[in-house]
Amino acid sequence: MFIERQIDRHQLPYVLKVFNRLTDQEIGYLGNASEDGLMVISQLPIMVGPDFDLQLRVPLAGGGYQFINLTASCLWSREDQTPGHFDAGFMLLQAPREYDEFVRSLRDFFSFKPMNESA
Repeated sequence: MFIERQIDRHQLPYVLKVFNRLTDQEIGYLGNASEDGLMVISQLPIMVGPDFDLQLRVPLAGGGYQFINLTASCLWSREDQTPGHFDAGFMLLQAPREYDEFVRSLRDFFSFKPMNESA
């Protein structure tokens, strides 16, 4: 029996790209984000240990992008369950206020909230 999905599925990793801010090269896609760090999904393994100057390019509703610049240290890197992909965990060393706002908006967007009941 076919049951229609009640909540749209959102594929974050296919939307938000992560770039090396210094070289302008795409590193991968954002897999997860928190106030303390982020996970990047890439097609190549990322070196563990060095600090990276990263840039998130967040699409804006009216077109264009918001650029969020971060400095982060890669703590771990491992092969993803998807063949040909790798996951890397970064600890934030420096992030602007816009990053915290971005994380809050992601949490709000992807969270289940109780519906307000009418009295």
